[in-house]
Amino acid sequence: MAELGAILKKFDFERELWDKGIELVAGTDEVGRGPLAGPVVAAAVILPKGMPVEIPVKIDDSKKLTEKQRIQAYHWIAQTAVSTGIGIVGVADIDKVNIRKASFLAMSRAVSHLQVEPQHILVDGLPMDSPPFPQTAIVKGDQLSISIAAASILAKVVRDEIMKNYYDLKYPEYKFAGHKGYATKAHIEAINEFGRCPIHRRSFRLKNEKQKEMFE
Repeated sequence: MAELGAILKKFDFERELWDKGIELVAGTDEVGRGPLAGPVVAAAVILPKGMPVEIPVKIDDSKKLTEKQRIQAYHWIAQTAVSTGIGIVGVADIDKVNIRKASFLAMSRAVSHLQVEPQHILVDGLPMDSPPFPQTAIVKGDQLSISIAAASILAKVVRDEIMKNYYDLKYPEYKFAGHKGYATKAHIEAINEFGRCPIHRRSFRLKNEKQKEMFE
């Protein structure tokens, strides 16, 4: 059970909007900006106004949670949320528009996939370009807003499942289940041995010259 004080603090941005009569507040966040391979995935989450403060799972920046904690939180969020949406942008679009624009596109898609239309969006980091609804951008939002934190968890779990249960099976030599496309030693070694596969981002560059050759 998460501590009451920590939970209440994460509701500050939502509560400010709720007090103004804005009840449908969506938090949105993305994962997968940094990997060398795979999609960028975003989620949007609308949590119920006045939801219970005794939350049986840990809701925080997905990077701070263990895989087990993320899975537990994922199921609780899916059952509790008013609405959730997922947005995915693949490698071809990442290479075409750049990762920053691809991240915003994924978040926009996630918001558009909500079954309930939000009145306001809380965005992690920088503001979205041409948002479909009024927005508030929050630096380190996945640590400060429970709605954004919930979105970060959903996005992380979905992306991990894609890398483990689809791409790892399709391209087993790269062992995507372990590193999820990030630039680990094992991943770099696999690239050096096997070259690029179709889900490697051509627009990304590696550090040393030998690695760079793989992405020319």
